[in-house]
Amino acid sequence: MAEISLKEVALIVGVVAACYWNSLFCGFVFDDVSAILDNKDLHPSTPLKNLFQNDFWGTPMSEERSHKSYRPLTVLTFRLNYLFSELNAVSYHFLNLIFHGVVCVVFLKVCKLFLDNQSSIVASLLFAVHPIHTEAVTGVVGRAELLSSIFFLAAFLSYTKSKGPDNTIVWTPIALTVFLVAVATLCKEQGITVVGICCVYEVFIAQGVRCILWDTAVQILRGKGSVPFSMLQTLLKLIVLMFSTLLLVVVRVQVIQSQLPVFTRFDNPAAVSPSPARQLTFNYLLPVNAWLLLNPSELCCDWTMGTIPLVESLLDVRNIATLTFFCFLGSLIVFSLRYPGDSSKTVLMALCLIVLPFIPASNLFFPVGFVVAERVLYVPSMGFCILVAHGWKKLSNKSMLRKISWVCLAVVLFTHALKTLHRNWDWESEYTLFMSALKVNKNNAKLWNNVGHALENDKNFERALQFFIQATQVQPDDIGAHMNVGRTYKNLNKTKEAEKSYMIAKSLMPQIIPGKKYAARVAPNHLNVYINLANLIRANESRLEEADQLYRQAISMRPDFKQAYISRGELLLKMNKPLKAKEAYLRALELDRTNADLWYNLAIVYIELKDPTEALKNFNQALELNPMHKLALFNSALLMQESGNAQLRPEAKQRLLNYVKEEPQDANGYFNLGMLAMDDKKDTEAEAWMKKAIKLQPNFRSALFNLALLYSQTAKELMALPILEDLLKYYPDHTKGLILKGDILMNQKKDIVGAKKCFEKILELDPNNVQGKHNLCVVYFEERDLIKAEKCLVETLALAPHEEYIQRHLNIVRSKIASLSAPEQSSVPAGDTASAAAEEKKKSFQNSKEVKNEQKPSQTTAGNNKGHSKNKKQAEKNSMEKKDTPRKSTKEIKDIEKKRVAALKRLEEIERILNGE
Repeated sequence: MAEISLKEVALIVGVVAACYWNSLFCGFVFDDVSAILDNKDLHPSTPLKNLFQNDFWGTPMSEERSHKSYRPLTVLTFRLNYLFSELNAVSYHFLNLIFHGVVCVVFLKVCKLFLDNQSSIVASLLFAVHPIHTEAVTGVVGRAELLSSIFFLAAFLSYTKSKGPDNTIVWTPIALTVFLVAVATLCKEQGITVVGICCVYEVFIAQGVRCILWDTAVQILRGKGSVPFSMLQTLLKLIVLMFSTLLLVVVRVQVIQSQLPVFTRFDNPAAVSPSPARQLTFNYLLPVNAWLLLNPSELCCDWTMGTIPLVESLLDVRNIATLTFFCFLGSLIVFSLRYPGDSSKTVLMALCLIVLPFIPASNLFFPVGFVVAERVLYVPSMGFCILVAHGWKKLSNKSMLRKISWVCLAVVLFTHALKTLHRNWDWESEYTLFMSALKVNKNNAKLWNNVGHALENDKNFERALQFFIQATQVQPDDIGAHMNVGRTYKNLNKTKEAEKSYMIAKSLMPQIIPGKKYAARVAPNHLNVYINLANLIRANESRLEEADQLYRQAISMRPDFKQAYISRGELLLKMNKPLKAKEAYLRALELDRTNADLWYNLAIVYIELKDPTEALKNFNQALELNPMHKLALFNSALLMQESGNAQLRPEAKQRLLNYVKEEPQDANGYFNLGMLAMDDKKDTEAEAWMKKAIKLQPNFRSALFNLALLYSQTAKELMALPILEDLLKYYPDHTKGLILKGDILMNQKKDIVGAKKCFEKILELDPNNVQGKHNLCVVYFEERDLIKAEKCLVETLALAPHEEYIQRHLNIVRSKIASLSAPEQSSVPAGDTASAAAEEKKKSFQNSKEVKNEQKPSQTTAGNNKGHSKNKKQAEKNSMEKKDTPRKSTKEIKDIEKKRVAALKRLEEIERILNGE
């Protein structure tokens, strides 16, 4: 086996770097979104065992919607990328570039088994620059091909060392081969096909067997011969290889639980077509793939749906291409088997590299979810490159064609390298990728849809709608396209048009046939039409039952349709049916106990059911699955804060700190940190958090009032006034703010007129406000209008006849009136007045304290898609700013009692006024 020099490695690596350097500037596109961005298996919080239980896209292998693509080792490399750089696309593309370089170098070593040094370098260079590889190298999910190819080639190289001196068997390379085959298969399924290449190599290359097999078999049948020992050894090696392969196949079948993935006619139209269209189309796809290797000028990221029309008749002219392809392939096979010599061996091994790795994607044994996929040609292109290099060598050996062959080679390598470099830019973003595909093929509705999705992600809904509508025109029966149109109309607030589009999509759904499994006839994501339609119409309060019927219809079609249970649970909460909502979420948890959103939703249900303990348990379960679940962090912290349990405050604070780390622009997080600090009597810290909340949201009602209240409780009443001015500028009818402002104006600023305006404003808003009316009575007393003060207190006492402090203050006023009319009559003892003042102070403090807990956990559920969660979160924020929580725990009441003394200074002024001092 020829060795590889350092210069050759440097040349190959340099060419790879020159062709793919710009791939580092590409993002996550197409399948990368599902495999990387949406795949929870990449997160460190996900147990490693999940990688071996889920498919390539993070879906459990047991679920019917799984694609059954089992590539745990490839996902493991994604997880390592995530560990070091999270979702920084550069690191993912850089590792792909390195892996491609490794494949090219190892491929050079394989080439030297069958080609001379010069031809091997040519084959490796052609492989390095071939544009067909951009999907495998520049597309991050193509790493499955790269990794599998490394171990694929390594397994083959290991097997070539299994022949020892005197034709003996060396078992160590065979054992290593079996191991590498298993690893290659765990990177991508086609890795197992290297076993077939090893078998061909053993029979036709290592043993040099061709006609010997036939002659030996004839002699044995005639009873005139025996099996040679060398042949027995070869047979033994092949049996070991085949047994190992069979074992791998059995394990693989067990992993997918003997279920093939569910694909629709949109993914692979020929797979569901009748004969002879099915056979004719599948055979025609072979020359199509060969043409892409030969002339990679028009590349497309997606060849599904109507890209390649079905070959439905023997008279179709495209059958000529199929016939030509098979004639050429047959002639190469005949040449490689019939004629002895190194050239035939090279052609044979090249054909094996082309044909055998392509078999899993050929639809020969089972249907696949695509028509043509450029990345599956990564390994077959190795055989193609060997054939081209071998043919080039034959031409260059002829003196008349030597210069022309070198010129042609240089042109091919240069143009291929330029095409690859240019093609990489197509993968820069989803928009550039799918627009480049539309230049090649305009008959694929999926491409129009994907361009629409890219524009939709950029909030360009008007233009996205044009592409979605075009998709419905290209493929009128495409359910997904009509769903996209409906969703975009909804985003444009055109609900009637949205409902019409959803209804069209719903009408295209296959009807339920008794006794026939529904899921086998439709893509699971198409059932989302029921969810989307229900989500649309449930905005109308009169159509909630109709929406519920749609959810139940989806569940009846697929009892394991998790999203239907989630959405129905949200609706049932809206319909004030928390017990039924609880049942829906529990059923969804039976299907997926690893979904943090489900545990969060169930916690919200328990809040509705007035069971905060159970709610907190479910919040904790959500955070155990996703420690940075923002809604669970925020609402569980509020629940801990409301519990009144001081032991929970440190954990509540830590969760809020984690929340503001994730949502640094959300004022609610800082506000609640301030509330916790107030509970812990950390006034300086509370002031800082409140100010930060107000800086982010200047009209934050609760933060403004509580900061003013904090100042008033810490003898900084005058600092509270500008805060209250801001509060009342945004919310002129904020009663508690008016009370606090009036109190400060009267007792600190001695501004009786300003205080009077505040209390009169309160009574305009609420004539029955006892505290505001009582304070106005005090103002009348301060103005020396005792008759008006007496009348005012009588009216106040009528509003609150059980409030003893009002009666006492009325007695003081009447006593003062009596003393003015009869100077000799003594006034009420000061002790009674102080007691009354203390009672009034307690009431005033409690009323002010209520606003401290204006926010409470929102009863809004979390969904699975990001946009939906964001909307619900905004609704949560709005509700938190609007709701008051009047109920208080025993702990809070004790805190109020402890703080009574702190407010005494302010209330002593009322005492002074009432005593006439």
